[in-house]
Amino acid sequence: MDMTHERLHSLLSSLYGADYAAPTLGKLRRVLGKYEGRIRKPRAAGLSQRDAVLITYPDQIQEPGHAGLASLGGFAGKHLKGLVSGIHILPFYPWSSDDGFSVVDYEAVAPAYGQWEDVRRLGEHFRLMFDAVINHASAESQWFRRYARGDPAYRDFFLEVRGRPDLSRVVRPRALPLLTEYETSEGTRRLWTTFSADQVDLNYHNPDVLLRIIDVMLFYVSQGAEFIRLDAIAYLWKEVGTSCINLPQTHTVVQLMRAVLDEVSPSVMLITETNVPNRENLSYFGDGSNEAQLVYNFPLPPLVLHTLLSGDPGPLNNWAESLELPSRRTTFFNFLASHDGIGLNPVRGILPESGIDALAKRIETAGGFISKKTNPDGTQSAYELNANYFDALNAGNASAGQAEQVARFLAAHAILLAFQGVPALYFHSLFGSRGWPEGVRETGKHRSINRQKLGRDELERVLADPASRRAQIFSGLSHLLTVRAARPCFSPHASQRVLRGSSSVFTLLRENMESGQAALCVHNITPQPIQVSLDLSQTPLRRSAELRDIVGGRKITTDAHLPLTLQPFQFLWLVGEAGE
Repeated sequence: MDMTHERLHSLLSSLYGADYAAPTLGKLRRVLGKYEGRIRKPRAAGLSQRDAVLITYPDQIQEPGHAGLASLGGFAGKHLKGLVSGIHILPFYPWSSDDGFSVVDYEAVAPAYGQWEDVRRLGEHFRLMFDAVINHASAESQWFRRYARGDPAYRDFFLEVRGRPDLSRVVRPRALPLLTEYETSEGTRRLWTTFSADQVDLNYHNPDVLLRIIDVMLFYVSQGAEFIRLDAIAYLWKEVGTSCINLPQTHTVVQLMRAVLDEVSPSVMLITETNVPNRENLSYFGDGSNEAQLVYNFPLPPLVLHTLLSGDPGPLNNWAESLELPSRRTTFFNFLASHDGIGLNPVRGILPESGIDALAKRIETAGGFISKKTNPDGTQSAYELNANYFDALNAGNASAGQAEQVARFLAAHAILLAFQGVPALYFHSLFGSRGWPEGVRETGKHRSINRQKLGRDELERVLADPASRRAQIFSGLSHLLTVRAARPCFSPHASQRVLRGSSSVFTLLRENMESGQAALCVHNITPQPIQVSLDLSQTPLRRSAELRDIVGGRKITTDAHLPLTLQPFQFLWLVGEAGE
């Protein structure tokens, strides 16, 4: 028995017991056999400082007479080549609710977005990330309809709850009912619905469900996916009497997926989307070789927001110092904004509750929204800040002019891009969008605040005006992405160290041991000019008589204690002889 076969058998035994492991493995082998010769070699392997990902809806760019993916491809090809290497296309499958995350057909492209050929064409120029929305399926999907009709092949596809078990320990991500009643050919059934009544949880206690999902995952790889994003994966496995989040069986499923990909297409990477406290989030790296290669760095968005609103780098410093990758085969997926809001659970235990409450109140006062979750004791607490990240950063600073607001926004993203890992930028952040309150009024959903679709002609017209907010932000971020891509010290695997000193700056040292290159990234987090003195004696830059700011091009003569004057929200990325 080869190592992969043995590994798969062991994982299946852990999930389903020894009696079911062998027949389930036989079925799994037949699934894998379907894809022999169907999976192409990827355009790139591994990750480098040149990798950055755009997060976008498939129809983010609107053009009359054009399907969404075609417009996205045309716009990205014109404006984003060389700036981002990859595109996370948010769910482009037929869907019934939740802006795509209630999937009706996992293996189709929604006609309004285009066809698989449009997806593959986008993949000719960018590394693609597909969503595996596999905690649940739409109540309008064929899978659910066949279950409701009593089709024997789908009898146990969804998680029924019989009797009145104690579910008080279940961790809830939203303030909605956990169970929903549905009429089936066998009568009324109560089913598990973690996220909404239209999103019915799949039953992974049934090995056939897992096999179907692995089939879907490999189909995505055959269509060009180089990253598989495991949406809401923390809730996958349920056991009555437990919290039903981050259970050992969920980690075993992720390990099984990784083992399958390691055999069929080892260059494809798993990324786990687990909006949970920091320690649980990082657990999805496994031992550094057997689970996800990338993990969403969920504490980063609220911590950067807190840092720039409060002018206090302390919590960000403390957290950044605690980060450690388990191996060179893993790294962080860093972001500030996404299609969702700014999660607060990941900073519980990092920020005090008073600090979290202060953030929530400030966002709400500035016109944003607060989404809440239900706690096991029945109370509710803030779960997510719903505001465009530009507006969130400038909450309470309405009197600030555009120059200051843009500077604060670029400083936040300079911190993002300095961090160890792969950076991801949401479409609206890359182009300096503001919030969309009209969308909230139209849909009644807080998350619509940052989900506005944009007309291509109007966006390109505004980008052509160098005085516009959008043009200034896109120009600034483009420059940072270009500078970053040219320096191996920003490799996802290059080391990272926090340098403490002035309470008005956040400073990271990035160093690539293989190339010998280092960069000292210094960020003024305040709206005031400041003077700082940095101790270079314990850095590779101590050997340089002169440093150069690769962002602004300025040259600085050095000594052991580097004196600097920084303008409001100014940042410098300093390299010396070791970084050239």
